[in-house]
Amino acid sequence: MSFTYKGLQAQMSRHIITDEEIDRQIEKLRESNPRIALVNDRPTEVGDEVVLDYAGFCDGEQFVGGTAENQTLVLGSGMFIPGFEEQLVDKVPGEKVIVKVTFPTEYHAENLAGKEAEFHCTIHQIRVKTAYDLDDTFAQEVGGCYTFEEMRTELGKSLQAYVDERGEMDLQDQLLRQAASTLDFTITEEALEAAVTEQIHNLEAQLARQGLTLDMYCSFTKSTVEDLRKDASSAAEVALRTQATVDKIVELENLTASEQEIGEALAVIAKQNNMTVEQIKPYYDAEFEQAIIKSVLTSKVMHLIRDAADIAVV
Repeated sequence: MSFTYKGLQAQMSRHIITDEEIDRQIEKLRESNPRIALVNDRPTEVGDEVVLDYAGFCDGEQFVGGTAENQTLVLGSGMFIPGFEEQLVDKVPGEKVIVKVTFPTEYHAENLAGKEAEFHCTIHQIRVKTAYDLDDTFAQEVGGCYTFEEMRTELGKSLQAYVDERGEMDLQDQLLRQAASTLDFTITEEALEAAVTEQIHNLEAQLARQGLTLDMYCSFTKSTVEDLRKDASSAAEVALRTQATVDKIVELENLTASEQEIGEALAVIAKQNNMTVEQIKPYYDAEFEQAIIKSVLTSKVMHLIRDAADIAVV
């Protein structure tokens, strides 16, 4: 089989966003963005959200981790230790409250487990949350639009653009895999092992951002590191073959990444991480630059294959 990356055929299914999908998304926005109103004419009640400062003391000494300012707490939510929230009911803004509690015997901080403590609290605000009506006010305060109908229209456009983008990405990935299947390429055991190890390291990094370790993950999933390596092997093979395909097309088409294209890709990365290009530059080393160049060239290859393909849209 000869290497083929032009004239490939594929079918692209385009999903058209329905009114029901728009309505569901609006309802999600309403649920996640309640209207918050300050309460000044009554004391706190169960269900209120309060804004407060507190400082915790045990055996007469202030303890680490027991202090916060402008903390939000929904009374009755059970987020704080038993007995804490109940003592903040029937209080008014500006009132100072001494909350007396006993830490559970199985409390995670051993130095506090089972001990009595006092929290010196000051309530700043009482808030109540209610659901918005689906009207122009909701559109203005949540949707950034003048009218509710305008909000529905813009949300529909946004959802359609999202599914179209996902569909296009899936199509390009499908075409690249088609091309990869025609490449005469043999994966060495050494390369496969290195690729699997890289995937495991990436998993470890993702877990670390969530405060987890690989051992903890294996315990949760009832698996072993060897099981994870076996599972990663198939994906590693695909990744190696795909990268070899990209490299081959880059060579055949004499593709390069210009300084402008590298700069544009760097700007996208900065935006995705809520940073400016200047803020990200201290991390920009040779390895980072090669990763960006690789990304730019891969994108060029995928667009080249896409433009040369015969696509049936349904």
